[in-house]
Amino acid sequence: MKGNFLIVDKRALPDVYEKVVDAKRLLKEGKVKDVTEAAKTVNISRSVYYKYKDTVFELVETDQGQKVTINMMINDNKGVLSGILNYISEEGGSIITINQGIPMNKKANVSLTINISSISGDLTTLMDGLSKLRDVEKVEFVAME
Repeated sequence: MKGNFLIVDKRALPDVYEKVVDAKRLLKEGKVKDVTEAAKTVNISRSVYYKYKDTVFELVETDQGQKVTINMMINDNKGVLSGILNYISEEGGSIITINQGIPMNKKANVSLTINISSISGDLTTLMDGLSKLRDVEKVEFVAME
């Protein structure tokens, strides 16, 4: 199988994953003050929350299309960001936001939020293509809406 992501009906998974998503939502919406309270509210341990918080996400379907946030580590060379943006455009993606950190040690962190509702392939294919671009060191999935 290609890629790191699967879409699985939550009924096929242990309920702990859904509880982690619920705890993350409580924290995001400010309904609880900290992780301890969120974990207690959804009846999981803090260690379970921390174990899965960066790997379990809720897939939300919207009429506006899908949005994905990706972090990238790139080499600080002329034209690298332009090449990334051109590639995303060629694949049918639309950039919503771009955040680039100040380059340190000839490397820069870039965070992109992309509307992927019109891309020609799937998210895994897009990320694989980005990782193969010149001077792209790392591509990480952050979140999807």
